[in-house]
Amino acid sequence: QVQLVESGGGLVQAGDSLKLSCTPSSRAFGSYAMGWFRQAPGQDREFVAGISWNGYTTYYDDSVKGRFTISRDHAKNTMYLQMNSLKPEDTAVYYCALGRNLDDMRYSRVIEYWGKGTLVTVSS
Repeated sequence: QVQLVESGGGLVQAGDSLKLSCTPSSRAFGSYAMGWFRQAPGQDREFVAGISWNGYTTYYDDSVKGRFTISRDHAKNTMYLQMNSLKPEDTAVYYCALGRNLDDMRYSRVIEYWGKGTLVTVSS
């Protein structure tokens, strides 16, 4: 069983930036895709961004394209989500996800492991 440890959430104002991090408790998943999902109160969990195991392929939801950047550092065994120009509608619990295939994660929600989530609150 692997744990995904997220950090970086917090309370910011609209227009500010935050950087989320996710570190698996094991280095055995370097060949897996990783991603970020989010869930706002009363809403379904939605895909935000995903990255292939080698970092060559990235996907973004249209709502964050151009503002968020996903990346991963294999040396540090960590995935990041740089969030710029934050909006109140970005307020949600952000979850790190680990999966065998990026397309399956994005389109079919085939997730091997979930993190516990980190709260991002953007005030207007």
